[in-house]
Amino acid sequence: MSTVHAQASWGDLLSGRNAACSIALSGGVALHAINIYIATTVLPSVVGEIGGLGLYAWNTTLFVVASILGAALSGKVLSRHGAKNAYSLAALLFASGSLICALAPNMPSMLAGRTLQGFGGGFLFALGYSMIQTVFDEKLWPRAMALVSAMWGVATLLGPAIGGIFAELNAWRAAFGVLVPLTLIYLLFVWMILPSRPRSEKASSALPLAQLFLLAASVMAVSAGSLADDSTWNITGIMVAAVLIAWLVRLERTRPSRLLPKGALRFDSALFPLYACVGLLVIGMTSETFIPYFLQHLHGQTPLLSGYLAALMAAGWTVAEIMSSGWQGRGIRLAIINGPILVLIGMLTLLFSVPLHGQGAWAILAAVGSGQFLVGFGIGLGWPHLLTRILVVASEHDQDTAASSITTVQLFTTALGSALAGMIVNLGGLNTPGGIEGTANAAFWLFALFSVAPGLAIASAWRAARQ
Repeated sequence: MSTVHAQASWGDLLSGRNAACSIALSGGVALHAINIYIATTVLPSVVGEIGGLGLYAWNTTLFVVASILGAALSGKVLSRHGAKNAYSLAALLFASGSLICALAPNMPSMLAGRTLQGFGGGFLFALGYSMIQTVFDEKLWPRAMALVSAMWGVATLLGPAIGGIFAELNAWRAAFGVLVPLTLIYLLFVWMILPSRPRSEKASSALPLAQLFLLAASVMAVSAGSLADDSTWNITGIMVAAVLIAWLVRLERTRPSRLLPKGALRFDSALFPLYACVGLLVIGMTSETFIPYFLQHLHGQTPLLSGYLAALMAAGWTVAEIMSSGWQGRGIRLAIINGPILVLIGMLTLLFSVPLHGQGAWAILAAVGSGQFLVGFGIGLGWPHLLTRILVVASEHDQDTAASSITTVQLFTTALGSALAGMIVNLGGLNTPGGIEGTANAAFWLFALFSVAPGLAIASAWRAARQ
């Protein structure tokens, strides 16, 4: 790997036809990421106008569950119908969902639009990673991975600004509405750049429908349980999800069609610690879903500032990825090992700052921003190397599966983390007793329990780095 990486540079990736392909692949991920930060920023305003606080976390859960399904289907559509048609389907689904969100009269309608958005966004997200192997030489894969993931950094600049400005103007609907023309312009560019020839030789691979159903059902079980204030229902939802995931693991080990490369779920495999580290880091990251709500209700901040403080996590991720993407040898090992440690420090910083209220506002906001940035920086530090190692370790027969699995694992753990976050804050008192006391208590338990994820990721990272 070190020899291959040494031959690559940012100039190789961002010149000639590679530059156009880079824009095409990263642009779809940018749309998906910008939309996430728009939604995160305006959701408090949405709830204020159309209600549905009890369904707050479902905006993220349904969005990401639909993204998982869209991401899984993207490989099949890409193989059978080519890049242009795959991107067309993704963009039209995404634009339609954005339009429904912009016109939503109530929370159920908003959830329907978010689901459709998620389906199209999952397509765009997965296509960005899947096309890397098709349009770039292997020596450019780590740089391309970093560039595509760096679109979350672009999203930190545009998403909160779009959402926050429109929210402060009491025009949150327009924040979703502007995505429609942007998506159509992007689609026109893709049609000019990407090849249309289907990869027919890959079209015969079967879709792991049973595993996809179990993935979605497990997340929905946790989300459904999180709606109740009774802990019995919460525990039941978690237990049902655990049974469904165990069933999924069994199918992954026995079925010819899989979501992950062969043997990835065996504890003694080289792939297991890589996927475990990725998943645990992403679960810890999903605590940011409630950051804007906490900042607005505990610290009296505006939607715009709250959105940007929440987006510092993605900014840290982007900075670290760009910084570490060219590292080799010992540098790669240090990035993978130290990443989860920084995430844990960031989560503990949030634990001791976000729940506070009225105790030195600017000092608290500085601590919140530092914690957010540290969490993102820790994830991004080893991210391009974790993903590239998945592609390198997977067998040649499983290369397509490995490429799509990156998105599947990231989206699944995002959805699972969001569902667990919704459950924790509801049990912590966000709705009952509510108010300052309930919100502060919910924030404390959210960050306390979510600090466990990066703690566990440290062990996985150590094993992954030593292989």
